[in-house]
Amino acid sequence: MSPRVLVTISSEIAEPIGIIFRKSLDAGHVPRDWRTANITPLFKKGKRSQEDNYRPVSLTSQICKVVESVLRDELVYHLESHNLLQNSQHGFRKGFSCATNLLTFLETVTAYIDEKSNVGTVYLDLAKAFDKLSYQRLILKLKAHGVDGLVCIWTEAWLTDRQQRVCLDGLYSRWSQVWSGVPRGSVLGPVLLVIFRNDLDDGLAGDVLKFADDTKIYHPVNSEMEGGSLQQDLTSDSNWAKNGRWSSMFKK
Repeated sequence: MSPRVLVTISSEIAEPIGIIFRKSLDAGHVPRDWRTANITPLFKKGKRSQEDNYRPVSLTSQICKVVESVLRDELVYHLESHNLLQNSQHGFRKGFSCATNLLTFLETVTAYIDEKSNVGTVYLDLAKAFDKLSYQRLILKLKAHGVDGLVCIWTEAWLTDRQQRVCLDGLYSRWSQVWSGVPRGSVLGPVLLVIFRNDLDDGLAGDVLKFADDTKIYHPVNSEMEGGSLQQDLTSDSNWAKNGRWSSMFKK
């Protein structure tokens, strides 16, 4: 059903949907329709003939998105009220934005320059972050952030055994199994990505700023030793991407 239809009949279906969600949460089972997606490629930039220039957006169940919004709000409240998120992350957070990210960077770098320091900056992009996110590591990180019990079990069920197909000009591909990642265009996906990347900057010598899957690492580089420190930060982040790295603040 389209969103317009759902809005029209919202008062009639609110209670049944609430019952379904309650039973789904208690049982740790997510209906199959909530775990399927039609993929629509949206053009980003560059040549239209190259597939890498398109962003795959998942069109998922509208009712499931309502359920996701409930869980998202509770997750965000838990993370923010317990100060579990690093302030380096400026994406998908209330009070943070691309502008706050840039202003923080500008203020810090200006202070370094005023001190007559050279500043080394590295820009990183976690390619296809939404698509490559590991389910197993995400669930471990959810638990490390104090998200356990029914919510964690439901989230794992929502992520696993997903299927998707490409929809283009009224034509559909065959259904394919999804082995990693969170659906682009979902309500819960961005919050899960923020949790997954929360410990990225732990133990780094330089300053770190993140916006969703983009990262800046920067600090003064006035000697060969300081340049080596910046290189060590890159090596550390590379190891995080390959093997995972746990922040001491989340270790039990």
